[in-house]
Amino acid sequence: MTQPDTWYVAFGPDKTIKTDDSAEGVVRSTRTFRSEVDAKLFAMQILAKGWSASAGTLNPHQPKQVIGASQIEKWADPRVNA
Repeated sequence: MTQPDTWYVAFGPDKTIKTDDSAEGVVRSTRTFRSEVDAKLFAMQILAKGWSASAGTLNPHQPKQVIGASQIEKWADPRVNA
């Protein structure tokens, strides 16, 4: 039996960057991961693209963790603001 995914990273283009004036709304996607380390590595790749991201644990994983867009850079790379 394989270990279920316990982490997610939701991501998409930064809302403040408009690449196409005809585009309506921002498309966001989500990927799931088995470990926090994998989620952090993926989040760092997304942030390197200049996109926004948030992350957290999936139910029923306890304790519940939610990492908002304003905290994700520090969560993904502990060297930030260290």
